[in-house]
Amino acid sequence: MTQPAVHGQFQQDAPHHTPHGSPLDDDAQTQAQNQTPAAGRRPKSASGRQAPGGAGRAVAWRKAAVIAAAGVPVGLLWWLLAPSGLNLLSGNPELRSGGNTEGWLPRDLILAGLFLLAGCISGAVASGSKHHGPSGRDVLLAVGAGALGALAAWGTGVLCGLWWTPPEDTSASASIAFSLRSFAVLAIWPAAAALTLFLNTVFAKPGPEGGHGAAEHPSTHSPE
Repeated sequence: MTQPAVHGQFQQDAPHHTPHGSPLDDDAQTQAQNQTPAAGRRPKSASGRQAPGGAGRAVAWRKAAVIAAAGVPVGLLWWLLAPSGLNLLSGNPELRSGGNTEGWLPRDLILAGLFLLAGCISGAVASGSKHHGPSGRDVLLAVGAGALGALAAWGTGVLCGLWWTPPEDTSASASIAFSLRSFAVLAIWPAAAALTLFLNTVFAKPGPEGGHGAAEHPSTHSPE
């Protein structure tokens, strides 16, 4: 015998309609929101930091220019403080003359101390924000600007000695004129800047981006 035809579709063939607001729809919407980048946010680099834009590059170059230009007042300060210059630091009138060999070493040491201070300040200026350390470009710019600042300070001090120091006979030694005997002193400024940047990177506090992002998007998957 043949069974009578049943009008309509079987239950398994009928389309399934998921009611609005079900857990399945909520999971799909949450995953789509997590995969869609927030509007207005810059892409992050591999290290987790936001990729610097044109404004960040301009700020880095301005900082480097200020660091390099600081060599001019540092050189003037060297001539004001050091022996065979204005000699304001010691005040000994015997050291005003470049022919006194006892003033040659303090003259170099004063410039070395000024370079050490300038290098620490330069590294602090170029170290970035509180939670984000300097990038590789910032380090290179700070070290290069420190080297240029050291050369500018040396040249400024020598020019001040030529212009404002009474002329002396330098046939016996070129160090009688206001000059730098040890050229290794020029490396102190960029070295101090690099050391300051390194210490700032080591002891800098991590940014709160990781924990904040995790709090914004909690896991929606229930434990099995």
